[in-house]
Amino acid sequence: MILPRKPLVIPVFIPHSGCPHQCAFCNQTIITHHPSTLPDQAAIHDIVSRYSRYKGKRDGVELAFFGGNFLGLDHPTILQLLDLVQPYVQTKQIDGIRFSTRPDTITRQTLDLIRPYTISTVELGVQSMNDAVLSHSKRGHTSSDTLTALHQLKQTAYKIGVQVMVGLPGDTAASLFESTKIVADQAPDFARIYPLMVLNGSLMAHWYQQGKYTPLTLEQSVQWVKQMVHIFEAEGVKVIRLGLQASDLMEDASMVLAGPWHPAFGHLVFSAMVYDRACRKIEVYPDHLKARGLTLTVHPKSESRLRGDKNTNLKKLNLRYPGLGLAIRLDENMPLDQVDIGEGGGNIAGKWI
Repeated sequence: MILPRKPLVIPVFIPHSGCPHQCAFCNQTIITHHPSTLPDQAAIHDIVSRYSRYKGKRDGVELAFFGGNFLGLDHPTILQLLDLVQPYVQTKQIDGIRFSTRPDTITRQTLDLIRPYTISTVELGVQSMNDAVLSHSKRGHTSSDTLTALHQLKQTAYKIGVQVMVGLPGDTAASLFESTKIVADQAPDFARIYPLMVLNGSLMAHWYQQGKYTPLTLEQSVQWVKQMVHIFEAEGVKVIRLGLQASDLMEDASMVLAGPWHPAFGHLVFSAMVYDRACRKIEVYPDHLKARGLTLTVHPKSESRLRGDKNTNLKKLNLRYPGLGLAIRLDENMPLDQVDIGEGGGNIAGKWI
């Protein structure tokens, strides 16, 4: 099976720029580990030159403005930044420009403003579709703003991404999954899911220190995000990112005070999903055919997810099915993260687990 190549995304960070205020959970300077300044021509040139060396055989190149509220910038600044990047499109060093922005900045006026430029993707900081959760998080916009923004973006040729959060104050599993379903029903092209981390310098940090906010545990966050991924995938929405980018600052306890942080959070979620699939296959396999053991077949790139972080999935499988010989077999023709099952255990070129 030939796997699709991801495009090269060149990140340009504009922390907090264009934001009307600071949301309760936010401290973009920590998240992006970049100062709150806008890049100039020299900075853009340096970033493009540096990242272009890593293109390889990737399908396309996009330059992305991340970390701020792009369409919340004043209009001359928006045009200035786009004018700095557009020449790289004309020389075919990049194929398009993408940015993240708040739903309430998507208007006819801003869409008309950016129309002359080669915009490829717009990502909306949705976070939640529950108005009480949005209000408690000091977002300053409503779910109606998000629905309006998505409707207007659907009238363009841009790819649409959504960014949603798990662990927001006042959210529950039920309200989170309902919110995710509403977003997924709008059929964006892709989604990113971020667990809420308590960042130093944020209002959430103040609430946490006062005992007014309790973050999700890592296991709880993994289980909730796993269900969110199922909801998105059921509607054909690809989830392209789970968790924040690992960095030295994210490992710094003075910067990240609490929350379900793990440097390989996405791996934990997808491993939990593969574990569930393996269990379902084992549960329905006829008991009288299990005597010689069973082999779980996965794509080679899915073996680590079947094993789980530090082989935790294998340990759980052996505890859940004591005495049942299980083996792993690799097959490049298997779809990613799917599990097949057959008899024979280690007798059919599998590896005992």
